[in-house]
Parts: sequence; C-alpha cells; structure tokens
Amino acid sequence: MPPRGPHGPHGWEESSFSVLPFVGSFLLLLLILALALTAFYLWRQGKLPLNLGRPRSPEEDAKRILAERFAQGDISTEEFMERSSILNWTPGAEPLPSRPRKRRG
Repeated sequence: MPPRGPHGPHGWEESSFSVLPFVGSFLLLLLILALALTAFYLWRQGKLPLNLGRPRSPEEDAKRILAERFAQGDISTEEFMERSSILNWTPGAEPLPSRPRKRRG
C-alpha cells in the first residue's frame, strides 16, 4: 500500500485544490471581459476617443473648436450660427467629433 499524504493517495488530483488552475483562468477571463466592457462604455459615451487609424478631418476639428468657444462664451449665438453655416454644419443634427488625445510633451 502506497503511503498516504495529506492529499490522498493520488496527490493533488483528488483534492479541492485541483480546480485552482480553472478558477484562475476564469477570473482572468472575467477581468479581461470587464476591461473590454468598460472601454466600450467609455467609447460610446465619447470619453475614450478611438480613431482606429482614421485621421480626423480639418472640418471636424473646426466644428469641435467652434462648439468649445461657444460653450465657453467666447462667441455669441449669431457668430456661432454664422460660422457653423460656413462649415455647412447644422449644430444638433450631426454629432460633434470627439476630443483629440492630449499630447504629452
């Protein structure tokens, strides 16, 4: 008869610790899923701009700057509407482009 250790005659296979590799893998997958869902939520809210290789056009930058200046009170409503018509932009009908990433320097 083989000697019996604290984990049964066949080692770790029969103990409750044999599920640890599966639990660890499951928790890692849950963490990755939670991070992906958080990133997707932030992207949908416009707080995580992802260009995905598509450069932003100068018109999109101009719309964003114009909207920011209007929101800060730098320009009047009439000036805002005049400049937005020059850009062929109807504010409220089209979403604003997302903010560019801040560059560290």
